[in-house]
Amino acid sequence: MAYEFPSESNLPFDLSNFITPELRNRIKWGSIIVALVAGYAALNFGRTIYTDYLWFDAVGFLGVFRTVLITRLVLFLGGGAIIGLLGGLSIYFAHRLAQGPVEMPLEAQTQRFLKSLFKWGSIVAVIVVAIIFGAIAASKWDLFLKFENAVSFGVTEPVFGRDVGFYIFTLPLMDTVRSWFFTATVTIGLLTLLVYFINFNLRGVGFLFTGPLKVHISIIAAILMFTLAAGHWIDRWELVLSENGVVYGAAYADVNARMPALLIMTIIASVGGVLMIVNAYQRGIRVMVGAVALWILMSLVLTVGWPNALQRFAVNPNEFTRESEYIERNINLTRKAFGLDEISTQSYPAVSNLAPEVLDANAVTVDNIRLWDNGPVSDVYKQIQKIRLYYDFNVADVDRYTVNGHYRQVMVAAREISPDDLEPEAQTWVNRRLRYTHGFGIAMSPVTEFTSEGRPEFFAKDIPADGVIAIQAEDQSTAPETVIENPRIYYGELTTEYVVVNTNTEELDYQAEGSQDVRNNRYDGRGGISVGSFLNRLAFAWQFGDLNLFISGEINNNSRIQYRRQIAERVSTIAPFLRLDDDPYIVAAEGRLFWIQDAYTISDHYPYSDPVSDTVGSSRGFNYMRNSVKVTIDAYDGTPTFYVVDASDPLVQAYQSMFPQLFVPFEDMPDSLKSHIRYPLDIFSVQAEKYLRYHMLDPRDFYNLEDIWNIATEKFGQGATQLQPVEPYRAIMKLPGEDRAEFVLLTPYTRNAPPILAGWIAARNDAPNYGELVAFDFPKDRQLDSPEQIEAKIDNDPTISEWFTLRCQEGSECIRGNLLVLPMAFGDQFSLLYAEPIYLRAEGIEFPELKQVILATGTTVVMRGSVEEAVNALIGETRQATATDESPSITTPDLPSSAVEEIDRAIEQLKEGIRNLEDALERLTQGDQ
Repeated sequence: MAYEFPSESNLPFDLSNFITPELRNRIKWGSIIVALVAGYAALNFGRTIYTDYLWFDAVGFLGVFRTVLITRLVLFLGGGAIIGLLGGLSIYFAHRLAQGPVEMPLEAQTQRFLKSLFKWGSIVAVIVVAIIFGAIAASKWDLFLKFENAVSFGVTEPVFGRDVGFYIFTLPLMDTVRSWFFTATVTIGLLTLLVYFINFNLRGVGFLFTGPLKVHISIIAAILMFTLAAGHWIDRWELVLSENGVVYGAAYADVNARMPALLIMTIIASVGGVLMIVNAYQRGIRVMVGAVALWILMSLVLTVGWPNALQRFAVNPNEFTRESEYIERNINLTRKAFGLDEISTQSYPAVSNLAPEVLDANAVTVDNIRLWDNGPVSDVYKQIQKIRLYYDFNVADVDRYTVNGHYRQVMVAAREISPDDLEPEAQTWVNRRLRYTHGFGIAMSPVTEFTSEGRPEFFAKDIPADGVIAIQAEDQSTAPETVIENPRIYYGELTTEYVVVNTNTEELDYQAEGSQDVRNNRYDGRGGISVGSFLNRLAFAWQFGDLNLFISGEINNNSRIQYRRQIAERVSTIAPFLRLDDDPYIVAAEGRLFWIQDAYTISDHYPYSDPVSDTVGSSRGFNYMRNSVKVTIDAYDGTPTFYVVDASDPLVQAYQSMFPQLFVPFEDMPDSLKSHIRYPLDIFSVQAEKYLRYHMLDPRDFYNLEDIWNIATEKFGQGATQLQPVEPYRAIMKLPGEDRAEFVLLTPYTRNAPPILAGWIAARNDAPNYGELVAFDFPKDRQLDSPEQIEAKIDNDPTISEWFTLRCQEGSECIRGNLLVLPMAFGDQFSLLYAEPIYLRAEGIEFPELKQVILATGTTVVMRGSVEEAVNALIGETRQATATDESPSITTPDLPSSAVEEIDRAIEQLKEGIRNLEDALERLTQGDQ
């Protein structure tokens, strides 16, 4: 078919004068610069692959690196080739179909230059688009690997009857490919139109949407419509993740309107694709416009109008009747997705008073009441355990150890290196990178004890002269159960910079407390990568942008560079598909120090499961979570080990199939480390938050919010005038019905307004019950004080109020610690004990001292200088209250009961006055010293 074009051109400017030799020269140099930039980018990419290869080889997971790299390269090349081929063909035919004689008043040389520039510009544009979409495909490597290694969940969703694994492994990939291909097709279509437009303008003719152009664009439009049809089909499955109904997941309007609407839209879009092809052989573009208009109109009517009308006129007037089936699905699948269906529920018929025999029967729980919160104890560690300027502590963690034969709950923190705290003139490159390379040891103290000065007692402190740290009570009456022979910390939470070990500069090892003798160290571990060769030094100097690393004479053939030393960064680099807990913690075992990092498998595609808002992941938030992996990292050589603790999790099974060399069974973990695994806080907080509503199993109760719970609130911190949610806390305690004390993580719930206690949920941490969740429901027919109400009783107690008034003056700050709610059970008696520590801190100095302990029941509040004194006072007042309640006639015969009460109150105030006087004398004596 031949086309005739006008033979004249009316350009607004003269291109012959515009394309000057100077412009040609600029284009040439610009091309050279672009080529140099591309070459640098390619070399930098190669350097990244090389250094990452060395790093993964050093940590022992080269197989993971290869699997990810090969997958990304295949996706990049495959995706780029597909888009490059489609784009190249489209641009090629655009040039062929739009070409013709150039009848513009241009010199032959200028015409050849413009044709060459346009041709190469088109090729570059296609290559750039192919690279971009290849890179997008490569970034989704995890979706392809999960699809390839998909595992059945053994759970069938009720709408389409598909296994949940389809939604976790297959649907995300289908949706990603659909979006990727649609966007690429739109991009190719726009480039194609641009080529036609430029060709027509170079020939001096108008942009005519006829002939070959119409055929070409009609084919692209047909591909777009078929892609939309596939998208509508996929969107049907996405309805089980709908947020349109009364609960998350496919609700009444989704199933009865949106689902058939999307099926109809699939047919309409497919017919539209056929019409686009038909349009290529019709005069004009009416068929194309009609197909697009029909698709838009029916989209509005079917996917918006129909469901909204059904919701408004059929669902809303009878919402529970219509939605009850879908509410039940949401309850069941949300509980399953977050492990709430495995919670063991027990009744706990607690009463307000606490009998002395119940308190005596729970002596282990009382003896392990946590008085030191991690904030105040961390401040104390930084004040008295840093030892040297270049050390620092992160926030202390809670754990448990056997010390002197007793199972003790402790606070523990690592003494890490902190070159930022050196004097400015000492922060040289040699000091920061070669000399101050590692931290040393830990500080550990029991959560239950404090000195007369208000400081913690220690199980591990300072730096011994021999560098060996023993964990034992200060009286050292028995041999220590745990000894840390190598307490050096090269990898930790604060180690954000790289260091080079085994250089000509000796590493500072430690300086013992009270000694002027500085010990140096030569690293003999396997951590790090050799920088003895010219190539490695050049590669890492380039990576870190540090010329000193390349030219320094202090680096020798035995030197090794250690980087990615921060625990979370180290683990996430190896396994970016795992979500990490916010709180890795240090553990002493096997004669050295280890970090334990909890890791989670998560998904945002679990059908009907109500999602948790997530600022890191997808916009909809994740709605499936398991703590399937625990990672240990050797603090000395950085060796990570990934233990699978929940082999039943289908997601971790898929990851094991993807990376068979990465994971090891939990049974392979040494017993000394197993005894320190904890139920992690992040997943417990998520489960506790979900349980507020999803403890209700009846759809009608759920719909009516019949028994909605809340996280308890407390007064905490300096001043303590505002309420804040009670954070989950750990305790060594005897759970109701159990014979021995164990390490648990628990949080209390409240209901109603004003809030009363509704129950609490506990996670068990010790073998053989690790990971079990137990919920204790309180009776609804009685008042059980919530932490907020106990805080009010504390504020209203005249003795306590007077103590605060006297001490919380200008120059001193009172800090209220976490209020703990501890269950106390004995036989058929169920009670609660509340405990709160009180700290005193000089204004402007982060050095709190533990001064008082408050214990309370539903009927009594006492404050004393130790747990033992507070318990004795609580028992005394409880017995007195019990005697008064049971035998009101047994009083002093010569005085009325009111007079006796006045005498008792006066005696208590006198005792308190004596204690205050003793405290004042003690402070005065310390001031004189």
